[in-house]
Amino acid sequence: MLKRIIFMSIKNIFSHFTDEIKRLLTPRKMVAILAGTAILSFGLYNIHRQTHITEGGVLGMILLLNYWFGITSSVASPALDILCYIFSSRYLSKDFLKLSAISTFCLAGFFFLWEQFPPILPDLSPHPLIAAIAGGISVGIGTGVVVRQGGSTGGDDALALTISKITGCKLFLAYFFTDITVLLLSLTYIPFKRIAFSIVTVSISSYLVDFIKCFSFENVQKKYNEKKSEADSITD
Repeated sequence: MLKRIIFMSIKNIFSHFTDEIKRLLTPRKMVAILAGTAILSFGLYNIHRQTHITEGGVLGMILLLNYWFGITSSVASPALDILCYIFSSRYLSKDFLKLSAISTFCLAGFFFLWEQFPPILPDLSPHPLIAAIAGGISVGIGTGVVVRQGGSTGGDDALALTISKITGCKLFLAYFFTDITVLLLSLTYIPFKRIAFSIVTVSISSYLVDFIKCFSFENVQKKYNEKKSEADSITD
């Protein structure tokens, strides 16, 4: 009898879990989350870590912990994310946190995958500006794609969204605040000149996340029509 009760309880929990996954994760969202976390982790592993150009927020902390303590990204990433989710749990929806947890799992999985191989991209250390631009684009696109789906690629997104919600500031400013904080900590292992290039990376990635999150073809079409109307009225 006891075994049957335990079995039914486990079955009900599993059934509820799968129902929640089906409700939250459409095929489109799952593809977006996988693509976003793959792009983000690929950039961090192949560009940032090779060139000692860092990011801000949790991503920068992952690189910092890897340098000072040898903690792999696949371990540091979920550990830091969980701390941020606990802090943000009062301000963000349960659905957001559930999607973020799935993204965290995907990101850690991709980090683990890349760590099985040497870096694929050439070392861009002699070209720090190119590395900064390429790194910022990879982080911005990867993170933006996931945030657009209503989740986050990690705890820094949850943290930035919480700061934005509490203070009312724009999302990219909230990202910039957390990023600058971690960049200052990164001076313990990265020369100041490299930090300057890291600010370029942070600026690009912060802007791209905000742009991708808010972008819609309808708005583009609306602005195009407005400009066309203005041009027509001037011509008339």
